Amino acid sequence: MTHLISDDFVGQQNARSLAQLQADYDALAGVLQRRGRDIETLTAQAAGFAVALPSWGVGTGGTRFARFPGIGEPRNVFEKIDDCATINQLTRATPGVSLHFPWDRTTDPRALKEIANKHGLYFDSVNSNTFQNAAGQALSYKYGSLTAQDPAVRAQAVAHNIDCVELGNTLGSKGLTVWIGDGANFPGQHNLRGALERYLESMRAIYTALPSDWLMYIEHKLFEPAFYATTIADWGTSFACATELGPKAKCLVDLGHHAPNTNIEMIVARLTQFGKLGGFHFNDSKYGDDDLDSGSINPFQLFLIFNELRDGAVREGENFKPAYMLDQSHNVTDPIESLMSSAVEVQRAYIQAALIDAEALNHHQKNNDALMAAQTLKQAFRTDVSPILAMARVRAGGAADPVACYRASGYRDHKREERPPVAGASGSGIV
Repeated sequence: MTHLISDDFVGQQNARSLAQLQADYDALAGVLQRRGRDIETLTAQAAGFAVALPSWGVGTGGTRFARFPGIGEPRNVFEKIDDCATINQLTRATPGVSLHFPWDRTTDPRALKEIANKHGLYFDSVNSNTFQNAAGQALSYKYGSLTAQDPAVRAQAVAHNIDCVELGNTLGSKGLTVWIGDGANFPGQHNLRGALERYLESMRAIYTALPSDWLMYIEHKLFEPAFYATTIADWGTSFACATELGPKAKCLVDLGHHAPNTNIEMIVARLTQFGKLGGFHFNDSKYGDDDLDSGSINPFQLFLIFNELRDGAVREGENFKPAYMLDQSHNVTDPIESLMSSAVEVQRAYIQAALIDAEALNHHQKNNDALMAAQTLKQAFRTDVSPILAMARVRAGGAADPVACYRASGYRDHKREERPPVAGASGSGIV
């Protein structure tokens, strides 16, 4: 496995805080023992957790008004892999990378896969892009892609998705995520039922092209760029379409794609109950689809989502394996630091949920003791599991403090020299 930051350097950084970490770990072990929980079991669970990185997330994002590039940004997919490898090296929780086409298209996907494997990475689900026009594209998606009135436009969008499947298959991926911005900005702009009919017709053609061991993830979003009516706007529409398409079609939940204050954990419970929860795009939100760092605004919501996932795992068994991925836009921070921090926060919620006293919670629910049921959840949420996460990283060769180690390494300054800006090269696709 190839690392861009010396393992010796990481070890030296860890040595400075190892005594304090061990003290904190031992103290937490005592607290958990009094609750009847074994810290080593939880540390093993933390070590087994993984959340995929978005290739586009390692570059600086932007807004509709401007994008302010950072220094040493990746200029192509191979440089993105370097950054993703560094994130995984320090966090030991992000071995998967999700690519976005055509942003990450390469003429040699086998070479890309070989380089990723040398870094200890694999490719997660691939993402298609029909929400913007690609360079040299014959027909425009201005008025829709998979739902376009023009059958030639729909055929082009279908062909692009099938091409993504073929590329992903070469890379070792096992899933295709489909998000479209199709919809209407004015009442009467299109027939609402007709648009969904065209969507299903297009998606059936893509579904048919899926390899037998692949899944299709349908991503919904309440609004933007269609502000009157988005074709796949909510979990109900996503669920209906996934059901219509077949068992390989699942629903993907992006935490920012809902109206403010939506009960996302209940959506997770419903999709799990009916066997259609495919996975997540983790981020955080204050007003809309803000794509903020995971856990930066509402960590309790993230915890409650993992409570439902914990319950789903108990009920559904070992076949319950939703896909986890970060999907963020970093405008004012170093993207590598934000992705490391977010991976840790998602992992934190996973372990906090594992701390829930399920027997006590079930008892309080059966006895309609609302206060104690809520307090049972709060006890797990308030527990600082940082020593568990840090110890899992250190034992796996990662960093006790990923951000501090990254900054001390001078990685970004090195990349400033290696990666002078190139006109037209993309460090990010989310703008």
